[in-house]
Amino acid sequence: MIIRLLFSLLLSLPSAALAAHSLRTDEATVPMQAMRLGPHSYFVQGLPGAASSENQGFMSNAGFVVTQDGVVVFDALASAPLAHKLVGQIRKITRQPIRRVIVSHYHADHFYGLQVFKALGAEIWAHRLAEGATRSEGAAERFAQRKEALFPWVDDNTQLLEADRFLDGDTDFEMGGVQFALRHVGPAHSSEDLALLVKQDGVLYAGDLVFRGRVPFVGDADSRAWIAALDKLIALKPRVLVPGHGAPSRTPRADLVFTRDYLTYLRASMGPAARNLVPFEEAYEKTDWSAYRAMPAFDEANRTNAYNQYLRLEQEGAKD
Repeated sequence: MIIRLLFSLLLSLPSAALAAHSLRTDEATVPMQAMRLGPHSYFVQGLPGAASSENQGFMSNAGFVVTQDGVVVFDALASAPLAHKLVGQIRKITRQPIRRVIVSHYHADHFYGLQVFKALGAEIWAHRLAEGATRSEGAAERFAQRKEALFPWVDDNTQLLEADRFLDGDTDFEMGGVQFALRHVGPAHSSEDLALLVKQDGVLYAGDLVFRGRVPFVGDADSRAWIAALDKLIALKPRVLVPGHGAPSRTPRADLVFTRDYLTYLRASMGPAARNLVPFEEAYEKTDWSAYRAMPAFDEANRTNAYNQYLRLEQEGAKD
């Protein structure tokens, strides 16, 4: 009797609701392929563009490192279905347990998949400044937006998990004979940015400190601290760079320097105008953007970057 009642209720659902109901949350269908970057190091590359129903939120990168004693994952992607798919890619390479997940920063496209790894017994690490990030008003607003934009891949079953261990600064550790250097490089893209160097491989997972092949999204970030963070990463002398978005680089110094120089140019262009009370629109129009105008995401990001940095530099000037 109960089974017949449930069946009749399902039949009464609109066709769109039935389609969503029938799509299990572990069935992300976007292509994903693990690529090897070194003896122990791998990554999966997100698709271009902003998070959307078309790319199912798969627009950021994640990495993983295979050791003799287990797997270290760098970032958990933007949903539980994508994280399930990432686990499938890891399982094609190794049956070693997934022991640890490092969260580069608590933006939705990098941590919404954590529950999958937590269920497998992995320990989640993040920087101390991320503590409470899932309980903020901004996190609630972003979660509501993602549920609307990325349903059914992000829904009420998605858990926004905080770390099991919060780190207070730079941390070196070893697993299965592989040496790791975990570096706090925020505040930059976020306050809690972490980057991970796999020492034997020379592979650096840089998170969103680097947007390769496009104008980065800077927003109202602390550009002065970001520049210092990039200098810190340059000093590590990696052989391979994995950005938060885009293809890996085998000329990492050039990509790190490009991002640093872009931020330096923003500050040099907007700083004097902000200090001398020149209106933003006038300052923006007088600035020579030719070195960046032809790059992807210029139209989407550059004016916003410049405006937000103008406001930040105005505040910095007031403090000075």
